[in-house]
Amino acid sequence: MDRLQDRVAIIWGGAGSIGTATACRFAEEGARVYLAGRTEGTLRDTAAAAGAAGYGVVDVLDEDTVTAFVARVVAEAGRLDVSFNVAGRGDVQGTPLLQMPTADFTRPVVQGITGSFHTARAAARQMAEQGSGVVIELNSASGRGSGPMMGGTGAADGAKDALVRDLAQEAGPRGVRVVGIWTAGLTDSLTAEKLGATLGTPVSQEMVDGIIAMLDSRRMTGKSPVTAHIAATAAFLASDDAAAITATWINATGGMFPS
Repeated sequence: MDRLQDRVAIIWGGAGSIGTATACRFAEEGARVYLAGRTEGTLRDTAAAAGAAGYGVVDVLDEDTVTAFVARVVAEAGRLDVSFNVAGRGDVQGTPLLQMPTADFTRPVVQGITGSFHTARAAARQMAEQGSGVVIELNSASGRGSGPMMGGTGAADGAKDALVRDLAQEAGPRGVRVVGIWTAGLTDSLTAEKLGATLGTPVSQEMVDGIIAMLDSRRMTGKSPVTAHIAATAAFLASDDAAAITATWINATGGMFPS
């Protein structure tokens, strides 16, 4: 399947679990893929494994660096067709809001929307000039109501939800689609190390297994999505098969909630 043949794509946060899976899927479908992230070693390894065209050390919070990387990709590849942002934003969970420091609550909100705005705007500017392109965002759908002990995740997701809808309205007349993917708890990406960083406490493998079982039980399908599902969804949204889809979010949660 070559739905993305000759398309040029940037994946922001490209060396993480979702970024890696998506880079591989995009390349398999014919895209020329560039990875952006903060750690050169993991970017280099991921780029080699995925057959990416290149990579750059980019902090999505740095507007000038983001703009420069888009310019570099366009200079090398001639255009930019897909921008997919999966960069981390520093969510802290597991602490009641009444006890949470302000910085822990606001960090994912400020970092998340700043990174999304920088990357989406830089990409959409280029896409508007060439008359086509797709900007894809990702969050956990917690903007609909994240439940207890989720810190600033709901507020951060809500801000991204609004950005997708607003940017789609403004950029649509110039040929740019803006869409999002809702997903949460990708079980093949959950590790004790990652969960411990989010919860701020050591996590055992037994706890990881318990969390995965809990997540599975909350899905309508009885089974949680994995990174390959999100990569496939992103590839579909980036393709002409999804040409009628914009200003909305795809529910890829395995039925964690109706939408």
